[in-house]
Amino acid sequence: MPIIMSDFLFAIDLHKEEVSVSESPKGTNQVHFIERIGRKENEILYAAVSILTAITKAPTIDTTLYKAMDKVCQMVYQKHGSNK
Repeated sequence: MPIIMSDFLFAIDLHKEEVSVSESPKGTNQVHFIERIGRKENEILYAAVSILTAITKAPTIDTTLYKAMDKVCQMVYQKHGSNK
């Protein structure tokens, strides 16, 4: 059976001060909720996802910058998971 890689998707809930983490297996349009991480639990992830969100709100999205920041978010989240 082939290994299906996933991309993690991130969203900020400003009211609850949480990052919502989901995954989407490559090659599909499915999204699966994974967890919510409070700002106090991982300040770096919250800040990184906040920047990623700000990039998407720009009048013109710099895709190179977006992809680089998304990689940062992916790395920070993976590090978070390994520290549990």
